[in-house]
Amino acid sequence: MAGNENGPVLQFAPFQSSVDEGFWHGLSSLKLNKLKTDESPISITGFYAPCSNPQVSSHLTLLTESLPTEPSDGLPTETSRGNRNKCSVPGILYNTNTLEGYHSLDKQGLLKAEAKKIWEDIRSGKAEEDSSVLMRFLVISFADLKKFNFYYWFAFPGLVLDPPATLVDLRPASKWFSLEEAESVSACCNEWRMSSSTADVPFFLVSISSNSHATIRSLKDFKACQQDGHKILFAFYDPCHLPNNPGWPLRNFLAFISARWNIKKVPFLCYRENHGFADLGLSLVGEALVQPSQAWQDQQHVPNAVGWELNKGKRVPRCINLSTSMDPIRMAVSAADLNLKLMRWRALPSLDLSVLSTTKCLLLGAGTLGCQVARMLMAWGVRKITLVDSGKVAMSNPLRQSLYTLEDCLDGGDFKALAAAKSLKRIFPAVEAEGVVMAIPMPGHPVPSQEEPNVLNDCRRLHDLVESHDAVFLLTDTRESRWLPTLLCANANKLTITAALGFDSFLVMRHGAGPLTIADEPKAEPVSSLSAGVKEMSLTQSDSKARLGCYFCNDVVAPVDSTANRTLDQQCTVTRPGLAPIASALAVELLVGILHHPLGILAKAEFGNPLDGGNSEQPLGILPHQVRGALSQFSQMILVGHSSNSCTACCPTVVSEYRKRGLDFVLQAINHPTYLEDLTGLTELMKSANSFEVDWDNETDTDEDCVEI
Repeated sequence: MAGNENGPVLQFAPFQSSVDEGFWHGLSSLKLNKLKTDESPISITGFYAPCSNPQVSSHLTLLTESLPTEPSDGLPTETSRGNRNKCSVPGILYNTNTLEGYHSLDKQGLLKAEAKKIWEDIRSGKAEEDSSVLMRFLVISFADLKKFNFYYWFAFPGLVLDPPATLVDLRPASKWFSLEEAESVSACCNEWRMSSSTADVPFFLVSISSNSHATIRSLKDFKACQQDGHKILFAFYDPCHLPNNPGWPLRNFLAFISARWNIKKVPFLCYRENHGFADLGLSLVGEALVQPSQAWQDQQHVPNAVGWELNKGKRVPRCINLSTSMDPIRMAVSAADLNLKLMRWRALPSLDLSVLSTTKCLLLGAGTLGCQVARMLMAWGVRKITLVDSGKVAMSNPLRQSLYTLEDCLDGGDFKALAAAKSLKRIFPAVEAEGVVMAIPMPGHPVPSQEEPNVLNDCRRLHDLVESHDAVFLLTDTRESRWLPTLLCANANKLTITAALGFDSFLVMRHGAGPLTIADEPKAEPVSSLSAGVKEMSLTQSDSKARLGCYFCNDVVAPVDSTANRTLDQQCTVTRPGLAPIASALAVELLVGILHHPLGILAKAEFGNPLDGGNSEQPLGILPHQVRGALSQFSQMILVGHSSNSCTACCPTVVSEYRKRGLDFVLQAINHPTYLEDLTGLTELMKSANSFEVDWDNETDTDEDCVEI
């Protein structure tokens, strides 16, 4: 195309955008984890390169690395420089909390604000030092994180030249240069593009001497080039492939040249490539006539701007749905964590999701309680769950035990532990669920000599399971089945939660720390008198450092066989259906509270009332020791019970004996019903109780002396 000073108005090919999926995933994570409800603008970085295909223009692209790692600092994204295929361009992102907020943004005002930044960079000379600021861009967006819909709109602010620039001449560069000039220009452009210090600098000067030798200089060297008397071309990386139109970056480049150096006739080079090397057949050289606007003399004046990207020829935003292209497991993880991450926005900023996701939970019992606890743990973000049970799924189970279906009951029934783990993975594929089929050895259930190797093997497996997990839930349906796990947890100092059900009542409690983990607690002697025993079992010990008790600390007898000589309703766990979900939820909430308490397993019992002497200031509220509830009264009590030095499961005497004798001790406790009572002093305590006499006052009080209690 050729013309003259009264030639046609110069038309610029609009810039086009492209957004990589990784950017949206990164924005989702940034929104959930850091931005939350903050709608402050975010500095981002776009990337583009000169056109390298005669049929396709280059796009300005947003990648995962376009986003900042810390949005609060307000600084642009730090990106590696010197990549010839990724010229960095500064941008700003406005991400709204609602779709209504997105649609109501003052788009023209935002465009004007970015244009003002460009104009100030031109006036101040910053554009000479960092020419990429001439290509500032703007993105507005709304991320629907439930449906994975992302609404967005790009703007590439272009300063309006008034009057418009006219085109004097425009030709392929190969027809504008002489043969010697073309060869020299190609060589120096290739050298410029190969250098790590200049490869991503999008605006530059091409200086051609009288002997056809070309050199490339940065914009800040313009005055030096003028003094040399060389022919100067104002060059830029042109993303456009069209043969008759320069790309969008030329618009602000012309405004910069006119305002900064007052040049009216501007020779320019639209630099384009082919296979990574300068292509002067595709590149364009032209001359534009720019008449400076009189308004530009006013220091307060800011030129008008255009630049909102068209969508299929219309000024409307774009929308992309990533649900079909995302990995189903990744989508499941994102959706599952959504509620937890939303908690951190306002209600619970201190929620530590990494602690929850890495805590390994061992569930002993995969029945009504085990199924509910497993579901609650997953809802809280726990991702590592092991279930232990020796039973099989019966026809009566699926209605109350939420992880099983009719298919699990057929052909004699699947093992509960395996079926539960399989069900958890169906519900949430990212969970690391494992089922272990084994029985828990129990005191009061003597073992024949031929069965001892199997029982000892089960003891070893249980020991290894407790050691390899962070938290243990005791969810079995008999009292004696909780004894060995309680002992092992006390020995290993593991977080231990017990949940037990009656017909219409429940107990949920956390066990205290192991007895041999508190340095200043002396080794206790067995209790030998009733008065000492009562004092030992008191719930109001004055010692502020006393350990919290375990499930067995209030017992005055060792656990025995609770299933012998029982009718069917006594053998089965017959409870009101609503009881297990309540107890399970409280058990998991108790664990989450411990994990977030600064003292963890050593946290004291809290009541949440003035008698407590200091209400909890923890974000999740109080951390009780025991919660006992009665569904018949719709009531709930918070209690505390300190450890007993006569406890058959966690006292120092029992734990020390286990450490000395190991499985021989366990086997003796299983086979000899009175062994634990003799060891801990409970036998002597009961003898003292039987010989204890009480003198009753047989005198009859008058009515006036009666007091209603």
